[in-house]
Amino acid sequence: MSGLTRQRVKWAWWMLTPMLVVLLAVAGWPLARTLWFSLTDASLAHLDEWKFIGLENYTGEYGVLRDPDWWRAVLVTGAFALLSVTLETALGLGVALVINQPSRLRTLLRAAMLVPWAIPTVVSARIWSWMLHDQFGVVNHYLLAFGLIAAPLAWTADPTLSLFTVVMVDVWKTTPFMALLILAALQMVPLDCYEAAKVDGVPTWRVFTRITLPLIVPGVAVAVVFRTLDALRVFDVIYVMTSNSRATKSMSIYVREQLIDFQQVGFGSASATVLFFMIALVTIVYLGATRRRVEEASS
Repeated sequence: MSGLTRQRVKWAWWMLTPMLVVLLAVAGWPLARTLWFSLTDASLAHLDEWKFIGLENYTGEYGVLRDPDWWRAVLVTGAFALLSVTLETALGLGVALVINQPSRLRTLLRAAMLVPWAIPTVVSARIWSWMLHDQFGVVNHYLLAFGLIAAPLAWTADPTLSLFTVVMVDVWKTTPFMALLILAALQMVPLDCYEAAKVDGVPTWRVFTRITLPLIVPGVAVAVVFRTLDALRVFDVIYVMTSNSRATKSMSIYVREQLIDFQQVGFGSASATVLFFMIALVTIVYLGATRRRVEEASS
């Protein structure tokens, strides 16, 4: 490492130090306290009367890692993340490609696209809950009017429909976010590539698969990772629309149920800690893969 590089690294650490101190104070202490409580049998009812029990909340007979409800919540969260992120990526790519085309309405379309994203999640989830109501909802009303269904559907109460419903609402809410990030990646593609392909008479589909898609893959990957991490800790849209329904109980809702409903601070802290490390593992794997990709590209 050269002297100039060492100096730059030193200055980078000096500039990052204030942020790291604030982050340690804001996030480090609560995380450490959660880790400590996860090793105790503390409860809200008797918060001052606890004892150290080690890893009992994790691997004990009634520990979180041996609780079928926890693993069901993991599966539900995984299914939600897989479905929602896949649909949001596909739709976001389509929207970004449309908006990226020169048009007089492009600015208006960009602003309109962000409306679902700008609405708070709790508000949008409540609006969709009313619209999907089995007796008074406008969705069932029009589906019945067009003869698409024979009887009203309980979109948020039926276990066979509830997960699909919250996924669709999340897709409606978050697709603009994906489209915005992918649009930023599209606008970084050099126009010279398209001009050369046009001169050579390359078909549109081949231009997309051989030029556009490879060049925007890094931007799309970043968007997918951000959305995946966000989907793995999903809480608000599911809780507002289906509350504690077993069919849609995510890991975050499981943690909330243990901490608030059952008042088990120790057990709830253990489940929150497991959730934290699962998300951290996904982040570490992605950063490692990204670093290897950068090193391969530079070598």
